[in-house]
Amino acid sequence: MKQKHPMTHLAAAAVALLVLAGCTSPQRAPATADVAVSRNAVENAVSAGAAELAPAEINLARDKMIRANQALAAKDYKLARELAIQAQADAKLAQSKAATAKSTAASNALNEDLRVLQLEVDRANSQN
Repeated sequence: MKQKHPMTHLAAAAVALLVLAGCTSPQRAPATADVAVSRNAVENAVSAGAAELAPAEINLARDKMIRANQALAAKDYKLARELAIQAQADAKLAQSKAATAKSTAASNALNEDLRVLQLEVDRANSQN
């Protein structure tokens, strides 16, 4: 059996490390997955009513998504990833604010219903 030269193993290990580093380098890999996740976060926020209930936050998220897509098209993957992550955070904030606004409105409506019911109970008790 013929033995391989030790330098062959070293060269193979170096190539494997370079391939692995290239695959895991966040700056060189396209940020398409990050942009897609952020796009879904913006769409979910809009579906939750963020356009009406948290317009400033959702507009920030949309603006950053546009810029992330532009950076992706320009192959500036690091900037695209950063903007996508920021857009996702803005979208989640917008969605949370929308949910809070809806909860507050529901709570206020329930309190008003309870106030009206208490008035009716008081009126009924005063007639007896």
